[in-house]
Amino acid sequence: MDQQPGVACQRRFCVLIATSLKRQKGEAAVKYVIVITGASSGFGVLTARALAKAGHTVYAGMRDTTGRNAPQVEEAKKFAKDNKADLRAIELDVASQASVDAAIQKIVGENKRLDVVIHNAGHMVFGPAEAFTPEQLAELYDINVLSTQRVNRAALPQLRKQRNGLLVWVSSSSSAGGTPPYLAPYFAAKAGMDALAVVYARELTRWGIETSIIVPGAFTGGTNHFAHAGSPADKERVAEYEAGPYEGFADDIMKGFASMCLLTPMCRLSQRRSLRSWILRLERGRSGCTWIRHRTR
Repeated sequence: MDQQPGVACQRRFCVLIATSLKRQKGEAAVKYVIVITGASSGFGVLTARALAKAGHTVYAGMRDTTGRNAPQVEEAKKFAKDNKADLRAIELDVASQASVDAAIQKIVGENKRLDVVIHNAGHMVFGPAEAFTPEQLAELYDINVLSTQRVNRAALPQLRKQRNGLLVWVSSSSSAGGTPPYLAPYFAAKAGMDALAVVYARELTRWGIETSIIVPGAFTGGTNHFAHAGSPADKERVAEYEAGPYEGFADDIMKGFASMCLLTPMCRLSQRRSLRSWILRLERGRSGCTWIRHRTR
């Protein structure tokens, strides 16, 4: 990965993931079988590499492994060879239940178990909320929320059978109060995912399945999140906003995001409240949940 702004922040994000894994069973040396969705770039690829280097068997889920993501598959193979790590790219399109089912079946078939599922796949859009069509909001909800349900339905029978496992959900700082304008459809979808994750945790704890919800802040560099963000379909509405009192507002927002994560070793995560990172940890017990709030400094 190139050293763009945000990469240092991503590495701290990977530390949070690793912390969740070490927590389980209270052992740091346990080797887990892990699947990560959306692992062709950004958080996904860095997390996959970090966990593979830590000694885990990691399946980097991505779509179109023989097409546009074929280079990422080769990069995963090279990384595994160069680092003597067990990192495996796998075809996993979270928009397709058949693809998800096939991927999980392959993982379980090769390892006879599955320990950790990381819900990382997602997509963002940017623009005035009014300018997005209802169909666009529905599509975003499918990518960010329904995709996790497809993966859960495929993976949870195995985790319940084992009476052990960990679900990690990559949420958004919007669910912790950071809600800048022009991201409404994305935030709405992430709020839905966050709510789903919390209730799932309470329904899975008696099966011995733990849950961590990781809430990173905004990363304008080092990932494809902003670079590949969708835009409103109704260009006339966008033009009305630009011609009115919100002229230049989109640029101001992006400049504000960029100022949050400067190119420094620590990325100055504590500079903005919206960059707070929170971990929700649920442990087995009478109530089923213990809340742990963590601020990344």
